[in-house]
Amino acid sequence: MATIAPEARLGPVRQTYAGTGTFPPVARAYTEVAQVVRETGLLARAPWFYIGVGALLAVGFGGAITGFILLGDSWFQLLIAAAFGILFTQVSFLAHESAHRAILSSGPANDRLGRILASGVVGISLSWWTGKHNRHHANPNRVGKDPDIEIDTISFIEEDAAKAKGLHAVITRHQGWLFFPLLTLEGLNLHFLGLKHLLSPGEVKGRWTELGLVVLRFALFFTPIFLFLPLGMAFAFIGVQLAVFGVYMGASFAPNHKGMPIIAADAKLDFFSKQVRTSRNIRGGWWATILMGGLNYQVEHHLFPSMSRPHLAKTREIVKEQCETRGVPYTETSLIESYAIVIAYLNRVGLSARDPFDCPMIGQFRSV
Repeated sequence: MATIAPEARLGPVRQTYAGTGTFPPVARAYTEVAQVVRETGLLARAPWFYIGVGALLAVGFGGAITGFILLGDSWFQLLIAAAFGILFTQVSFLAHESAHRAILSSGPANDRLGRILASGVVGISLSWWTGKHNRHHANPNRVGKDPDIEIDTISFIEEDAAKAKGLHAVITRHQGWLFFPLLTLEGLNLHFLGLKHLLSPGEVKGRWTELGLVVLRFALFFTPIFLFLPLGMAFAFIGVQLAVFGVYMGASFAPNHKGMPIIAADAKLDFFSKQVRTSRNIRGGWWATILMGGLNYQVEHHLFPSMSRPHLAKTREIVKEQCETRGVPYTETSLIESYAIVIAYLNRVGLSARDPFDCPMIGQFRSV
């Protein structure tokens, strides 16, 4: 597969690496970094940090519920709906860290906490999310192995975009500009995919526990909305909550890998190069960490997925120094620049979509 040069202003739009010998020999890089990280104590848990985050979220939910009760039949309730969308996203960040076993000291305890947060609070299947996300971590941006670049409404590689037909082709050709508007539906999509997984045939870990938690969550959330608000306002409330949740989730996860190198299925890469070259950090320090739940340190998260959030910033210094020593590109941009890269990349990929109004006969006359 050919390598497409990145645009100077927007950073890497698409680069594909195939075969062997493409990357520098840095097989020992991860071992050296891991040793320094371990000796520095950065793999230790941070229980007080997560207790603090949990307490702040509890206060946030309490405030939102109080506001819902006090406002009553008012369109200002849509502000409360938006607040719930933000709060559910922040809980999703904690569920994500629990799934990586980054919060509590034991694996089973993390699994139980993650199931409560993901299924019981957010309403998404943890087993579905974990299976999908683990495959992504094992092979980020690798064709045929990373589920996060598989074709959905959005196409992430030219080969998939070229297969689009009809309305899908129209969307694909403009998918960069449509990316954020489409994210308003991502919250609904996450709930749907989780339920589809739980109701699918075959073995599903924790199926009935998660189903029970999801049903209970929706019952507790929807009942007061439809009980105390007019029908139209109730649907508007749910729509705003889902839209904010979907946009916030997508806007937090998209900058991490979209527009970074796409790895060919036959590429032979060492772990360090694979994780660093396909990940993008977001500058901003503490505010970005709060906003993105630690996903702003995506490089370090991929190298040490079970690392607690407070230790990622210090680990960044160690990883960045190793990258400079080994000649491995370390990508870090502002949040706004990352969105510009994502939009440009998706639009570039979308140009491969077929024109839905193309006629083979007309194509023959055009070539004459």
